[in-house]
Amino acid sequence: MEIKKIHDGLSVSPQIEAAYLEAIKKAGFKAIICNRPDCEVEDQPSFASIEAKAKDVGLTAIYLPVRPGMLTEADVDEFETLLAELSGPIIAYCRTGARSEMLWTQCEARAIGVVETAS
Repeated sequence: MEIKKIHDGLSVSPQIEAAYLEAIKKAGFKAIICNRPDCEVEDQPSFASIEAKAKDVGLTAIYLPVRPGMLTEADVDEFETLLAELSGPIIAYCRTGARSEMLWTQCEARAIGVVETAS
């Protein structure tokens, strides 16, 4: 399992498996955000299977699917809200971790005024 720390409250990862969740919990994470839509590929674990195991080990699991190349302002809004509301540290994942990292980058760009939100 490859985990990339973005900052103290957030790390990103490629697709996780249910079997990884105990190690994720032991590493100190409190919540996971799935940014990968179900059924991108045939052998991908479903979010429901990840969520069930997460619940078993005491992790909060949130489903915020983002289609590749189709990041929306609403996705960024929701991700920003989740980062503010969930107990951390949080691990967000998708196929490679890139969509999850892009969501965080967009949140940070807003925070420093590089990107404005629609009114």
